Amino acid sequence: MVLLVTGVAGFIGTNFVYYYLNKYPDRKIVGIDKLTYAGDVENFMFLKPDQKSRFAFIKGDITDKTFISSLFHKNDITGIINFAAESHVDRSIQGAELFIHSNVFGVFSLIETARKKLWVQNEWPENFKFIQISTDEVYGSLTANQKFTEQTPVHPNNPYSASKASGDLFVQSFCNTYGFPGMISRCSNNYGPFQHPEKLIPLIIQRALNHEEIPVYGDGKQIRDWLYVTDHCAAIDSIYEKGLKNNVYNIGGENERTNIDLVIHILAILQEITGDRNINTTLITHVPDRLGHDRRYAIDPMKIMTQLKWRPETQFEIGMRSTILWYLGHQDWVKNRRC
Repeated sequence: MVLLVTGVAGFIGTNFVYYYLNKYPDRKIVGIDKLTYAGDVENFMFLKPDQKSRFAFIKGDITDKTFISSLFHKNDITGIINFAAESHVDRSIQGAELFIHSNVFGVFSLIETARKKLWVQNEWPENFKFIQISTDEVYGSLTANQKFTEQTPVHPNNPYSASKASGDLFVQSFCNTYGFPGMISRCSNNYGPFQHPEKLIPLIIQRALNHEEIPVYGDGKQIRDWLYVTDHCAAIDSIYEKGLKNNVYNIGGENERTNIDLVIHILAILQEITGDRNINTTLITHVPDRLGHDRRYAIDPMKIMTQLKWRPETQFEIGMRSTILWYLGHQDWVKNRRC
């Protein structure tokens, strides 16, 4: 079994490689990544020797259909999991074109190449599957006492989420038109090892360690649901193994926090671990709110929990402390990824 994993050198893709190769000692991964600022092949330096022998990394761009076609020609690919995406909302507001290229045309390139290579006489190989890794941001914003379900209409409010929603719709259109064995996962905010320092939690950690101001958008009362990345990897594995084609699966951590409470919580853990009393709430500075900033996201994971028997296992306090300790122990890794 050879699994093609795209965006493999990014945050979630990297964690999935470690999870998957550890769980399945008889399976292989062909991993591709364009290696932009957010991806680094050095992420795989911690793989065990037997895992390295089952992992092939190839630098490449998912929008290059000739390149993707060559991967099908050279490998007996039995499935694709598409993590590849431009994902930083602030960057999408500064310029959306790159997000459209990667998150829309890139998805089309993958599924269209798969169609040309594998769809024979209106039939797909029995064991072939495709998962599009999406986000809860495609649903837009929520008010209190609501949660996103798989039936919630997409209503993206920024260029990043609009590009992800577009990619999702292309996958669904191929499922309906060609019987494409595709599935879509939409997850809440992930946290854990290997996340790029521009993202919220690593940014808080690094700025606090350097006694620098920690910017908080607006009043900081925006609410997000936090999911430990290993739990997300387990959910994706469950979808791949047991999910039904042309289905959407929401993946939530059931850990809602306001941004300001999250910052305060991380500062308290850092102060406890380091003993540095200069790491405190005086570092927090409120800045003008981001354009198109959704107020609240909350995922209802009932479908994946009941149908596929997955549920998040990592308690927020344990996952956050583990994440902080990882960044404290990998400061060289962080410094090499400053953008």
